[in-house]
Amino acid sequence: MAKLLHDDVIDAALDKIATCTHLTFCSTQPANYAGISAVALAAATLTAGDGNGDYVVADDTSGRKVTVGAQTGMTPSADGTVTYAVLDDGTTLLAATTVTSQAVTTSQTWNSPAFKIGIADPS
Repeated sequence: MAKLLHDDVIDAALDKIATCTHLTFCSTQPANYAGISAVALAAATLTAGDGNGDYVVADDTSGRKVTVGAQTGMTPSADGTVTYAVLDDGTTLLAATTVTSQAVTTSQTWNSPAFKIGIADPS
C-alpha cells in the first residue's frame, strides 16, 4: 500500500510557520530563538497568515510549500554575508533555511529574495 499524508496535514505545519511575524536574515543558523540576535544582519516585520503577500501556502513539485515574499527597503544592522533566513513568532524560532549568500553592509538599503520552505510528500 502507498504512503499518504493529506495536504491538510502538511498545510497545518506550513500554516504554523506562517504565524511568524519576524523574519531575520543571519550570517549563520542560530541554535534557538535567543541566539538570533547574535547572528542577525537584517530583519523585517511580516504579516502573519497565508495569502496576505508575505506568505503563500501552495503545491510544490513533490509536496507542499510556504513561500515567503521578498522584502524591500531593509537597512542591515551589521555588515556580513547573509546565508540564512530565520522565522520566529516573537518567542520561538520556528523555521530556518539557507538562502543564496549575499554580502550586506549597514550603509546600504537591501532587498531580500523570496524563498520557500517545503515539506515533501511521503515516499
